Amino acid sequence: MTPDELRAFCLDFNDATEEFPFGPDVSVFKVAGKLFALSWLESEPLRVNLKCDPDDAVRLREEHPAIAPGYHMNKRHWNTVSVGELPDRMVRELVEDSYDLVVAGLPKAVRLRLDRP
Repeated sequence: MTPDELRAFCLDFNDATEEFPFGPDVSVFKVAGKLFALSWLESEPLRVNLKCDPDDAVRLREEHPAIAPGYHMNKRHWNTVSVGELPDRMVRELVEDSYDLVVAGLPKAVRLRLDRP
């Protein structure tokens, strides 16, 4: 997955936006104002921080050397994923899981507006 593909995939979700609050090198992807992905799109290797269920986060780190505790994030809820070291399908699933976790924490009215259960 290339940086452009990662950006396009993140922005394809309902109400997803890209912001640069930490400078031009760090893309922050949000839904309804809440962070679901953070990436250094120009980094080698390409990495992205993603929200994750705490139990799944530990399991994923144990099973995949390309997944580490979230860099500069709450290590219990966030993972840093080295994108090129995992199958694209898995990266997409992890991004979607992160988006869904954030949406699940939004007020019901916002979730309904996003058409996500």
